[in-house]
Amino acid sequence: MPDQIPMVEYLVLGDSPHLEANECTNCGARFFDRRNACASCSGREFTKAAIPTEGEVRAFTIVTPFMPGTDPYVPAVVDCGGTSVRANIVNTPPDPEHVTLGMKVKLTTFSIGADTTGTEAINYGFEPAN
Repeated sequence: MPDQIPMVEYLVLGDSPHLEANECTNCGARFFDRRNACASCSGREFTKAAIPTEGEVRAFTIVTPFMPGTDPYVPAVVDCGGTSVRANIVNTPPDPEHVTLGMKVKLTTFSIGADTTGTEAINYGFEPAN
């Protein structure tokens, strides 16, 4: 199997890919980026928290790029057990018949390319759960 690297630091690869947030030990707020202090309570200590891999679409839009040869895509906000995750909805047609508010989705990973040594960059998105 070729080497793989996650596109973002908070994507954990392996047998059970998942996202991992920095959780404030004081108030429980979660952040995907690195923090020196909590934006909610100013706490300064964090632990890693695994984010559920299934969720529900809370908001989305369908983007139809103007540039020829560029496909429409669906950026969304997904509620994963109380943590908001921003990602694209993938593996379904980008239209209102296939993407809806309240839609059940699950995390998926996919290759976005490889370098000359064969190391693949892996990104994540959400696909319909059923």
